[in-house]
Amino acid sequence: MRVCVLASGSKGNSTFIEGENTRILIDAGLNKTELETRLKIIGIDPNSIDSIIITHEHNDHIKGLGTFARAHGCKIFAHPDTWAAMQDKVGVLNTEKRIGIYGNDFYINELAIHPFDVSHDAAHCLGYCVMDGTKKISYATDLGFINDTIIKNLAESSLVILEANHDIPRLMNNPRYPIYLKNRILSKRGHLNNKDSAEAVLKMLGYGIRGLIAAHLSEENNTPELVLQALNETVARNGGELAKEIYVDIAKQHSVGNIYRIKS
Repeated sequence: MRVCVLASGSKGNSTFIEGENTRILIDAGLNKTELETRLKIIGIDPNSIDSIIITHEHNDHIKGLGTFARAHGCKIFAHPDTWAAMQDKVGVLNTEKRIGIYGNDFYINELAIHPFDVSHDAAHCLGYCVMDGTKKISYATDLGFINDTIIKNLAESSLVILEANHDIPRLMNNPRYPIYLKNRILSKRGHLNNKDSAEAVLKMLGYGIRGLIAAHLSEENNTPELVLQALNETVARNGGELAKEIYVDIAKQHSVGNIYRIKS
């Protein structure tokens, strides 16, 4: 398997995953042209994308969905509540390309997809595990909190893409964010902060994960340095050393991330 975060953040989200014979995207939150450009940067023909699986209907996750899918003939997988919420945004699609996710595992060719619920202020927000044989990549962003059920879904992943949206003090001291917006972000249906994300990673270390991409960082209320600080302090507090425990990367908003090849 190969994986590359094409974009991550409030201005647009999309992640490329490739199995033995299948190429998919998780979300299409950039416009069609930008999605095509970023795929070509990593050597991927946009026409080779088989399917797009959608986490939820917010614009930073579906901005280019309709136009990209129509241009390249992609199937789209989304929860029925998400379909209802995003219908007006994505426009007319071939009914054979519209596929509902009802909570059960499903396949896209050889890729096994396991959806799981996360808490966010959307019609229905999902995280995903994508598996090709023994290889497993997991994705969970846009979640107000994380619990043991979600952590167990992420367990034994070769690579986890997990939200680390904001540093709480930085958010609270940001004069450009009104109180209602701060409360939304901090709520159980908002976004995961650095501390809670780090605590989740600490728990996941006991479940065999090997790599982490911290994702959906706020450009105003977070920095890669603050994410790494939270991770280092949390692991050190429990007697470990982050660099020896797990490989960590930070997803980018304005450029493609690193390409990872998952061998087992």
